[in-house]
Amino acid sequence: MRARLARVDAVLVQALIAAALSFAHIHDVAVAAGQDGWKAWAYPVSVDLLLVAAWRRLRSGTGKAAAWCWFVIALAASLGANVATAGLLDLADVPAWLRILVAGWPAVAFLGGTLLAHSAPDLAEVIDDQEDEPEPAPEAPTPPAIEAPAERPPVPVPTALVDHARKVAAEHHTRTGTPIDTPTLRARLGVPEPMAEAIAARL
Repeated sequence: MRARLARVDAVLVQALIAAALSFAHIHDVAVAAGQDGWKAWAYPVSVDLLLVAAWRRLRSGTGKAAAWCWFVIALAASLGANVATAGLLDLADVPAWLRILVAGWPAVAFLGGTLLAHSAPDLAEVIDDQEDEPEPAPEAPTPPAIEAPAERPPVPVPTALVDHARKVAAEHHTRTGTPIDTPTLRARLGVPEPMAEAIAARL
């Protein structure tokens, strides 16, 4: 147990040292590019937060293309600042292109953070969430039973999809005054005919 704690402590200390050095390098580049005061300290926070947001999106398994894009952008900003402070650039005479990049970074980081925070999850994730935590069905008139096949086809149907089909059937009945038939249900849900029949059997 002590050996395991020692390994965890060593990893944590190493991570804190690396984070502090990277933080300082980004701050130094921001100062050299003309950003002073609190603004220079906000740059490393912005870069690190974008890295963390992109990494969390990658771990969630949704929107991986966008997450990889913003992860690479934030990593390039962090690595670029670390390399710049290694003597490859004269921080006393920063080139104009670097000043432009530093000045434009807040808009880039804001766009990336917004897209990562508000991008829509995949349909599979939505269905999984609905199956794990089903929402209570809204109060609505119960539509008449739909005539279903005599035998239920052996087609697996997610519970969330059945709940959605009930809402569609209720809305159809309220609007038209007649029960929804299987072809209309299939068209509204956009599912194959066997699955539509299986859903109709469960309504």
